[in-house]
Amino acid sequence: TEETPYQPSSPYSASKAASDHLVRAWQETYGLPVVLSNCSNNYGPFHFPEKLIPLVILNALDEKPLPVYGAGANVRDWLYVEDHARALALVATTGKLGESYNIGGRAERTNLNVVETICALLDKKRPRANGKSYVDLITFVIDRPGHDRRYAIDASKIERELGWKPQETF
Repeated sequence: TEETPYQPSSPYSASKAASDHLVRAWQETYGLPVVLSNCSNNYGPFHFPEKLIPLVILNALDEKPLPVYGAGANVRDWLYVEDHARALALVATTGKLGESYNIGGRAERTNLNVVETICALLDKKRPRANGKSYVDLITFVIDRPGHDRRYAIDASKIERELGWKPQETF
């Protein structure tokens, strides 16, 4: 929740926590009117090609390996980018000053589940010439240092206070 204390476990998560603390410091020091938001992983149009979902799609269609960190057990909550944009507009226009809002898609999945889901969709829509499943292209790679096991977002507050809910389902 928004009240959960920060406990960054990697430089990446520490940078996210630091940005929130910096905004709060500006609010306290200079009276800057602020509203904070934190979100889960976005997906959708114009997604950077090196990110998980577009990387898997592009690699699969090019018959390249589909890299999955560790055993693929890392969990992410997925939020459609247009749902995120709607939430940000709502927070900016109707959010209470000084408050923080978590924006999530209510779509927690392991990375392996996401990759396997994409493979199954591609098997139906663009079958491989060799007749094999795209899942055969999955390659497990050594997890990167400091890779957080779970990014979870409890979006109950924005749902309750501002009436926002994601329209897209994963």
